[in-house]
Amino acid sequence: MSTNATPHNELREQVRERYAQAANAVHAGTANANLLEQSSSCCNTPVTSAQVFGVTLYNDDTAAELPIKAVEASLGCGNPTAIAQLKEGERVLDLGSGGGIDVLLSARRVGPTGFAYGVDMTDEMLELARTNAAQAQATNVEFLKGTIEDIPLPDGSVDVVISNCVINLSTDKPTVLSEMFRVLTPGGRVSVSDVVAENHLSPQERAERGPYVGCIAGSLSHSEYVAGLNAAGFTHVSVEFTHQVTDGIHSATIQASKPAH
Repeated sequence: MSTNATPHNELREQVRERYAQAANAVHAGTANANLLEQSSSCCNTPVTSAQVFGVTLYNDDTAAELPIKAVEASLGCGNPTAIAQLKEGERVLDLGSGGGIDVLLSARRVGPTGFAYGVDMTDEMLELARTNAAQAQATNVEFLKGTIEDIPLPDGSVDVVISNCVINLSTDKPTVLSEMFRVLTPGGRVSVSDVVAENHLSPQERAERGPYVGCIAGSLSHSEYVAGLNAAGFTHVSVEFTHQVTDGIHSATIQASKPAH
């Protein structure tokens, strides 16, 4: 599950800078053009970026009544809240929460007796997400600064972990998966959207298809994802391709459970 020779802190800074720029574009009211331009540069794909990344992966009813800047800041590759089967009263954690769209959707679904956390390392995205939460009058949410390799929550504190096209950006994915396991309550579950490579693609071949900050070079293969989740202690692991991002690289839904005992 290695990445490449680029130092971890350098890659992390590249990711942080890219998403800071995206947040600033939303603040400046230039998100529609700027974010699409950034997404289209992520990978060499015959499919338009609007079809494989961003808010077009949410239906109109899902995005309705959300703050427009939360919608504009969506850069994910799926809609994890659509597969999470959230219930009233559950506690949800979104890794790499960005502008907050999935946290706000989760908060709506778990209701006033539930709670939705978002973790992000980018100050600009956290500011945007908190502004969006205030505009949405969402009182059962909290956005925390931190990395997904060191989640700022105690053991067993959430029932569901979601994430949208973020785990592929980590330079230490085994630690991310272990942290997901740690913060879940026994019997908790994972519902993630991420970019995943076909098993036959080597790390070099993945890098040839797109940059690390574009969610391509750092993608795990299908078998690596399954093995990593199993190694972290998860059961009932499922990794299912949903749509192609570029040759041999797909958006996928990843689901798994933490044993109840």
